[in-house]
Amino acid sequence: MTHEIIIAGFGGQGILLMGQILAHGAMLEDKEVSWFPSYGPEMRGGTANCSVVIANSQIGSPVVSEPTEAIIMNQPSLDKFGPLLRRGGLLIINSSLVVKPDGQDRVIQVPANDVAAKVGSPKVANMVMLGAFLQATGIVSLPRIIDALEAVLPHRHHGLIPLNVQALKMGRQFVK
Repeated sequence: MTHEIIIAGFGGQGILLMGQILAHGAMLEDKEVSWFPSYGPEMRGGTANCSVVIANSQIGSPVVSEPTEAIIMNQPSLDKFGPLLRRGGLLIINSSLVVKPDGQDRVIQVPANDVAAKVGSPKVANMVMLGAFLQATGIVSLPRIIDALEAVLPHRHHGLIPLNVQALKMGRQFVK
């Protein structure tokens, strides 16, 4: 099976990091992976998105034009990428900042900013969303994502790994 995932939001929400961790975790499970980042020149506050393709066989292109899943962190990103979602695709939205769209069958609403604030840092909203995505898809195991956090995060930020793991686990609770 091939998963073509769009992760989108604004700069500073950890969009690219979320994609990197997901891709690295899948790579640790010996899956074929591509990660393709895109961000505007504005950096923080500007737009940011990435495409992650995870497959059991060779990947033909890193370009995702019709995603099977989308993780959306803000309203402008939903407006841009929501219509591209494949029919029957899974949409996970940050309901702290995004209004649930009409006409989407498979939508998981996660109040990521609110949950992150309860965990103790607004910066882990991305990990809350990633936890929900992992629970919904089963695409990569939580232990491999934790390994990916250790590999991707600079050593100086390893003290934040327990906070990130807590946020991942809390995000999983929003998936039934």
